[in-house]
Amino acid sequence: MTADLTVIVPAYRAAATIGRALRSVTAQTLPPRAVVVVDDGSPDETSANAEAMRAHMGTIDLKVIRQANAGAGAARNRALAEATTEYVAFLDADDEWLPDKLARSMARMAEGGYVLVAHDSIEVRDGREIRLDCAARFRAHPEAPFVGLYRRGFIDTSTVVARRDAVMAAGGFDTTLANGQDFALWLAMLAPPGARFLVFDEVLSRYHITAGSIMSHIERRRRCCMEIARRYAPALRAHPGSPLASLWFRTLAVHREAMAAHLARHEIGAALRAVALAPGALASATLGYLTGRT
Repeated sequence: MTADLTVIVPAYRAAATIGRALRSVTAQTLPPRAVVVVDDGSPDETSANAEAMRAHMGTIDLKVIRQANAGAGAARNRALAEATTEYVAFLDADDEWLPDKLARSMARMAEGGYVLVAHDSIEVRDGREIRLDCAARFRAHPEAPFVGLYRRGFIDTSTVVARRDAVMAAGGFDTTLANGQDFALWLAMLAPPGARFLVFDEVLSRYHITAGSIMSHIERRRRCCMEIARRYAPALRAHPGSPLASLWFRTLAVHREAMAAHLARHEIGAALRAVALAPGALASATLGYLTGRT
C-alpha cells in the first residue's frame, strides 16, 4: 500500500544530508508514490548523492532535477509542477522523518475536511534535541486557529502534508520573499473562512539547524516576517478577534524573536537595534492597515 502523495525536497549544498533525508522516506511504514528532489544549483555532489539513492527507493518513483540557483521556494515550486498526486508533503534536504510520519499524517487527513495537517518535531541544534510543541500552540486558539497561526507561526515545513490543489490554488511559494515563504503559503491557504487545518500532538520529524541555514539570517528574516504580517493582516477581518490586536502581537513577536536570536549569538548591539525598531514597525504596520496600504 502506498499513499497518493509526492514528497517535495528542495536541496542546496546538501551533499552531506540528502541521503539521510531520502533514507527517512524509504523507511516510511506508508511509502509515498513519488519523491521529487530539485537541486537548486548546488556546487557540490547533491544531485549525484540523490541519484545514488535510486537503487534504495523500492516502489517509490524518484525524480532528481537540477536547476540554476533560484532559492528554496523556486525549487519547491519546480517540484510541485512535477507532482500529479492528490497530496504533497514537504521535506527539507537537511531534515528527516520518523518512520510513521506519513502513516500518521494520512490517517489524520482521512478524518476529512483538512487543507493541511502538521505535527510536532524535534529541533536538533549543536548536538542537542529540543521538542517543538507546535500542537500546544495550535490548541491555544481553538476558536480561531488561523489567528493563532498568524500570531505565532507554529508550522514547521517538514511536518506538512497538504492537498496539492490547495497549494496550487494559493499560488505556491512566493519567490519574492527571501525568508518565510512557507509561512506565507500556509497563511494564503488557510485565510479563507472554513479552511480547516490540524497540528497534532506527535513527534514525527527531526529539524536540523546548521550555521548556514536560512534561519540564521536574522535581519533578513525580520524584514520578511514583517512583510508577511502586513500582507495578511486584512485576512484577519474574516476571523474572530481584533485584526489590529493580532497585527500588534505579531509585530512584537517578530522583533522579540529577532532580539532573542541576536542574544543567542551574543550580539548585544544588534539585539538592542531589534528592540529599537519595534515601535516604528508597529506604527508603520498600523498605518498601513488603517489606510488599506498593507
